[in-house]
Amino acid sequence: MAASTGAAASDPQGPASAGPGGSDITSFQYSMILDHLIGDKRPVKDLNPGVMGGLPVPPKSDEQKMIERGMESCAFKAVLACVGGFVLGGAFGVFTAGIDTNVGFDPKDPLKTPTAREVLKDMGQRGMSYAKNFAIVGAMFSCTECIIESHRGKSDWKNAVYSGCVTGGAIGFRAGLKAGVLGCGGFAAFSAAIEYYLR
Repeated sequence: MAASTGAAASDPQGPASAGPGGSDITSFQYSMILDHLIGDKRPVKDLNPGVMGGLPVPPKSDEQKMIERGMESCAFKAVLACVGGFVLGGAFGVFTAGIDTNVGFDPKDPLKTPTAREVLKDMGQRGMSYAKNFAIVGAMFSCTECIIESHRGKSDWKNAVYSGCVTGGAIGFRAGLKAGVLGCGGFAAFSAAIEYYLR
């Protein structure tokens, strides 16, 4: 009993000194654990769908990568927009010709009733005219937007506005400077409205 009392008296700060040191070690270990869990030392895990319970995704071959690069190119987008514009323009032209009461009538002889062949011929000509115009506009707009997006390195609503201005201006300049400026502003405003509605 006396020996234990003497030992306690010789080291009066024994338990007290162990306390702060132990808390420092505990906090250091805790900070190390946090670094490994959520800090800079956290290991980066590969989010493989097979590991996460989904279907495993095989690596892409060189042919698949080449096809993806081709589909993302400006030339492919322009061709796709041209074909889409041609189909849409042709359908729109045939529709407008179908509801037009003057289709097939000869201006030299307005009293003559047009035949079915003349009506179909007029509808085909109007559909082809609309198809060509829509195809040209679609190809110009898509190609210009792709080039602007590649140059800016951003994909936002400004690309469509700039592309609409260039396309409208190029089409309108055939009729003069004033028509080009109006075409640029009109196409840019229309493109901005469409982008605002879609986004």
